[in-house]
Amino acid sequence: MKPWIKKTLIGFAGATLLVGGLTACGSRGHHDHAGMSPERVMEMRGKVIERVSDKLDLNEAQKLKLGVLADEMIAQRQAMRGDSADPRTELKALIAGDKFDRSRAQTLLTQKTEVVQAGGPKVIAAMADFYDSLNPAQQAEVRERLDKRRGLWGRG
Repeated sequence: MKPWIKKTLIGFAGATLLVGGLTACGSRGHHDHAGMSPERVMEMRGKVIERVSDKLDLNEAQKLKLGVLADEMIAQRQAMRGDSADPRTELKALIAGDKFDRSRAQTLLTQKTEVVQAGGPKVIAAMADFYDSLNPAQQAEVRERLDKRRGLWGRG
């Protein structure tokens, strides 16, 4: 596999995992992610940071690194969303006719891939900085929660 393809796939998988994790943990009882106001996103960011901080017993330096990670994930999520007020409209347009719009789908894929390539390294670096700041017991707790498929926030 060519190195740039491998890096792209790893970056995309990492960014998707991280962005999905943040949006999933903030969606408790609420399903309109696309329409969240910036104020609501920041409110949820604070709640997530507090919840993770409590679960992992983070110190102030670790909380700051978690905040940087959350900010990078939010920025990546916004970049992935782009200028569209409703990203689902883009997907609906692909199947609006009697044939799937392959060229439009390829253009959309190219745009999203470029966003991941541009922002993915920042998200990965923030995740690495946060994870590396954890002590061995905290790292073990993260791995254990992921193994149980409960995530860091105790959701099943």
